[in-house]
Amino acid sequence: MFAGFLPSASLVESLVHISNEVASMDKLSFLQSRNSASMIRRIKLLSSLFDEIRDMNTALPPSSILCFTELFSTIRRSKLLIQECKAASALWSLVQTEFIAEQFHLLEKEMGRALDILPLSLLNLTTDVREQVELLHRQTRKAQLLVEPRDGRRREGLLQVMDNNRSNNNYNKNSIDCQKLEEIMCSLGLRSSTDYDDEISKLEAEIRKQAGTGGVVVVSNLNNLISLVSYSKSAILGEGGGNNEQVKQGKEQGLSVQESSSSQSFVVKNIVDEFRCPISLDLMRDPVIVASGHTYDRSSIIRWIDSGHHTCPKSGQKLIHMALIPNYALKSLILQWCQDNDVQLIDNYLPLPSPDSDEDSFYQKPSLGKAVDHISAVKTAVEAVKMMADFLVGKLATGSMEIRRHAAFEARLLAKSGMDNRRIIAESGAIPFLVTLLTANDPRTQENAVTALLNLSILDNNKVLIMEAGAIDGIIEVLQVGKSMEARENAAATIFSLSMIDECKLMIGAHPLAIPALVGLLKEGTSVGKRDASMALYNLAIYNANKVSIVAADAVPLLVQLLMDDKARITDNALAVLALLSGCTEGLKEIRENRAAVSLFVDLMRFGSAKGKENSVALLSGMCRNGGEEIARRLLINPTSIPSLQSLVSEGSPKAKRKAEALLRLLDRYCSQSQISQCSNE
Repeated sequence: MFAGFLPSASLVESLVHISNEVASMDKLSFLQSRNSASMIRRIKLLSSLFDEIRDMNTALPPSSILCFTELFSTIRRSKLLIQECKAASALWSLVQTEFIAEQFHLLEKEMGRALDILPLSLLNLTTDVREQVELLHRQTRKAQLLVEPRDGRRREGLLQVMDNNRSNNNYNKNSIDCQKLEEIMCSLGLRSSTDYDDEISKLEAEIRKQAGTGGVVVVSNLNNLISLVSYSKSAILGEGGGNNEQVKQGKEQGLSVQESSSSQSFVVKNIVDEFRCPISLDLMRDPVIVASGHTYDRSSIIRWIDSGHHTCPKSGQKLIHMALIPNYALKSLILQWCQDNDVQLIDNYLPLPSPDSDEDSFYQKPSLGKAVDHISAVKTAVEAVKMMADFLVGKLATGSMEIRRHAAFEARLLAKSGMDNRRIIAESGAIPFLVTLLTANDPRTQENAVTALLNLSILDNNKVLIMEAGAIDGIIEVLQVGKSMEARENAAATIFSLSMIDECKLMIGAHPLAIPALVGLLKEGTSVGKRDASMALYNLAIYNANKVSIVAADAVPLLVQLLMDDKARITDNALAVLALLSGCTEGLKEIRENRAAVSLFVDLMRFGSAKGKENSVALLSGMCRNGGEEIARRLLINPTSIPSLQSLVSEGSPKAKRKAEALLRLLDRYCSQSQISQCSNE
């Protein structure tokens, strides 16, 4: 048995159990229904294979263990993806339709690659099961990315409504097609007041989950969706959030107040417009005045502010403070109106999420390593891995290109789990042969070789062996002009892994093509590639000589742009690299000259992650020092900068607090100097 893998009996039992779990799941009802149904159907086919192998009660051939371990990982991740889709916000999932479809497609591809190395000839299977597996193998190899047309149309409709709201600052009856909006909401399963409340809670949880990764635009879009759901609840279900049919019946009967027997809510007719909250359009229970002078119901404006907004919903004006001043005069008028119209004023505040709730617990994905890495690598297991590694090296050295591609893939899988496996593969002499495959013309061979080196590089001693084998030239070539995007991205991840060692940082940074290639991937790659490229640049930027090279490769404007990219998901990484680059004269100059940087850093001080807030205030502080008077002036006229700094002083991490206090003192001195200068001129 291989080190780092379950015993064959336990592995088969695990496969039977998890495949049956997925096979018994229902497909997704409202979104990704075809993708989820296809994945469940394919795993049902695999469950027949696993059941038959268990019933045979014979030892697995060693060459099948890699395949079954990979299938276990793929099936488990498929189960988690379907569960996540069921638990996630429906509207956010609709916005993310293409991204989620890509996740299903990626799992299908991984299933097909695992089946590539399944030794069917060594398994004593019945004809029916063998044919099912062969059919499944052909299907997964031909699988195409599927974005369902219906989901695409609904997504476009939703984005149109969201774009309309951005131009109007708030939702209103004149700017939104309520019938179209109701169709979208109902198609996503949002039909009752409880459905809408649950959706808002899920969106709020997503905002907290996205902090530090989603970027400014992601948080803005999520807040936009919360505003849309709040409006929809009122516009579609009625002012009291009750059932639409009950609202119609009440109006037909000419009732001023119609009580809902199921929800105990009220639909009030002919409310004076001045008594309605501009956010919920419901009768205000506790009117309060915000800094802009507009009045809102307390529960609605608190929800607005807590979801990350620091503007007046009605005017779009920045709020210079967050104090809520009770509007006693208006409250008195509302109470008098309620008495005159026999309206009972009932509090119906929506519950805010508890700060102690574990909203991210679902997203904590256990890894395959937790299921298998605890098993000790006994002597027989180590010997089995040595035999397997020697066998693979023989195929890498003398086999045809097809055999070498297959061997590189098996080495990639074997090195994926267990430090002992990585050590043994390297000791068997596999690294030099894998390096030669980096220049292969076949895309899959190149991808397997660079990914195998990535997995091997996790062991520190292997990093040295990979560098000594002259791999850096080949890895950078793959990064720059690889045959597939996955190969390029795994090359960036390999550079990140290698650059964990100081000597490698210098060697990689000195290569004339390394940093430009990483910056190129930062611009062209998927979210995974951009993440790996940004982490590699962060490691390299620790050395001052590399900082200048990164700035010269035009990384600064790209990193600032990525702070607003809702697909890149590398906000914290980009901020961390910018913070390092600000430590050199060239980097600081480029950051100062970027007109979007100041406002972005101020925004990220407000709703970024804890680490993001620290780096944002550190960047602003560095920009204001030593000739940064213009930056200081722009901070002083920004209405949110001082409140954000004060908030960090009172609630931020120790590092953020120190940086914020220092920046406030600096701004205070600059303000005093400006006043003295003005007085002397007068």
